[in-house]
Amino acid sequence: MSKQTYRVCFCFRRRFRLTASEAPADIKEIFTRYSDNGVMTADHLRQFLAEVQEQKSATVEDAQAIIDSLRHLSLFHRRGFTLEGFFKYLFGDANPPISSQRGVHHDMNAPLSHYFIYTGHNSYLTGNQLSSDCSDVPIINALHRGVRVIELDIWPNSANDNVNVLHGRTLTTPVELVKCLKSIKENAFVASEYPVVITLEDHLTPDLQAKVAEMITQTFGDILFSPGSECLKDFPSPESLKKRIIISTKPPKEYLQAKDVKVKESDPKKGKNSTEEEAWGSEIGNFKSKIDDTKDDDSDGEDGEVDEEDPKAQQNEAPEYRRLIAIHAGKGKGGMQEWLRIEPNKVRRLSLSEQELEKAIVDYGKDIVRFTRRNLLRVYPKGIRFDSSNYNPLIAWSHGAQMVAFNMQGYGRSLWLMHGMFRANGGCGYVKKPDFLLRADAYGDDFDPKATLPVKTTLKVTVYMGEGWYYDFHHTHFDSYSPPDFYARVGIAGVPGDSVMKKTKILEDNWIPTWDEVFEFPLTVPELALLRIEVHEYDMSEKDDFAGQTCLPIAELTKGIRAVPLHTRKGAKYNSVKLLMRFEFV
Repeated sequence: MSKQTYRVCFCFRRRFRLTASEAPADIKEIFTRYSDNGVMTADHLRQFLAEVQEQKSATVEDAQAIIDSLRHLSLFHRRGFTLEGFFKYLFGDANPPISSQRGVHHDMNAPLSHYFIYTGHNSYLTGNQLSSDCSDVPIINALHRGVRVIELDIWPNSANDNVNVLHGRTLTTPVELVKCLKSIKENAFVASEYPVVITLEDHLTPDLQAKVAEMITQTFGDILFSPGSECLKDFPSPESLKKRIIISTKPPKEYLQAKDVKVKESDPKKGKNSTEEEAWGSEIGNFKSKIDDTKDDDSDGEDGEVDEEDPKAQQNEAPEYRRLIAIHAGKGKGGMQEWLRIEPNKVRRLSLSEQELEKAIVDYGKDIVRFTRRNLLRVYPKGIRFDSSNYNPLIAWSHGAQMVAFNMQGYGRSLWLMHGMFRANGGCGYVKKPDFLLRADAYGDDFDPKATLPVKTTLKVTVYMGEGWYYDFHHTHFDSYSPPDFYARVGIAGVPGDSVMKKTKILEDNWIPTWDEVFEFPLTVPELALLRIEVHEYDMSEKDDFAGQTCLPIAELTKGIRAVPLHTRKGAKYNSVKLLMRFEFV
């Protein structure tokens, strides 16, 4: 690996020297400080863990266990780490930015409304919203990632004697409901033992509703949480609902016959806009409300929600189906103010499209925060996201929305934020909301994410270097004529006052870039902040190439020098690509 040759033309080749991975100057200085005669003993390592990594409870035994676990690499002195061994440890899998040992550590005994919940949208679709196949495979994939809310759109089959799952009034091919239910049962608790909520978008006649009730009861049996036909007065806790399945939908209403809609391949709305054509997706949108957008793009089958107390909604319904609904959904009559009404003896779920939310936060931002203390708010993508793209989830999270429904089969920066948020709390799919979203402050004021707030802390991030692309990519993947020219983008996704992106210099012709740059990020609401990390390869003539990304919850960052694994556009972890970084709060 000392030299690499690129063929420029038939008779001309360019040769580049390939440098080996070498510890940056800061790492060498730290090793010198915590070693003696070129050897870092267990005592030295314990001191380093306590003072630099801020692992105050680390013992000599912990340090010795780290040294012993890496002796097979033949890079160590018999008494401890050499510089090369210490560098390998820092850049290894045993030194992650989020501790896997913490597991589930949030209080899981509060009501469901006190948690952000990992939520899917149209969970059965394999691709776009108009013509892709419906399948149980994306449902299984979502559950294995830790998603806790699965959405199923249920429609009669062509013979009107059975129930399919599909995106109605489109060209999507259906999958049988019973197949989806069985896959949910088999995979619900593989990644997390906390409850799975199935939200049903119901387009059925009463006789088919009764059939669905029978399917659900037979499939889930005793693990189905079914409190009866009455609305819950308070939501139970995730802890009390471990390994339970919960059904949520609006109360049954008369089935409306679907109309056939022909979808033209040339429909201009179907394509991505110019900013979405970037390999890694468009930049994250801000909190600005699109109140000038008068198009009715919110259609997702939920605009016609009716209140569960409306007698007209109960005229044609299957009582056994209604009894299965644990979390009642519905907007009720009237406008936004009525929808956000808080009832002392009843809790429910409200669904809003991303555009409805953007408009609502202009006049009802604090009302939404108050509503979500007891009730559930689900936000779903606008109807014209035919390409299964997503929106900025921070807008919803910062107003207390628990179920921020995303198209998990897509990719892009918004989805990376979703992945990042739910790396928290052991990846169990439930993240406790910050206290300021659960109660008013000492002055009786409710949280306003758009307000100018004082800085609570400053995150100092050092981007030392990166490696692994040489092993995970073909040598001409980024550039046919030379090694890649990498740069990193580092920033914050959070409330508007905290959100920012910064960029390192571009390092030319280097598979192992050493940027060694420091960035500082003042944070007013660190509880909602996510650290965004991306690497790209500069291309003078075309779009820059994607080279990896990750997103990490600030509240769970492990301080000190850490090896940060990068992921593909779809969120799969690369085998070798990672960055060496340092995180400090100053």
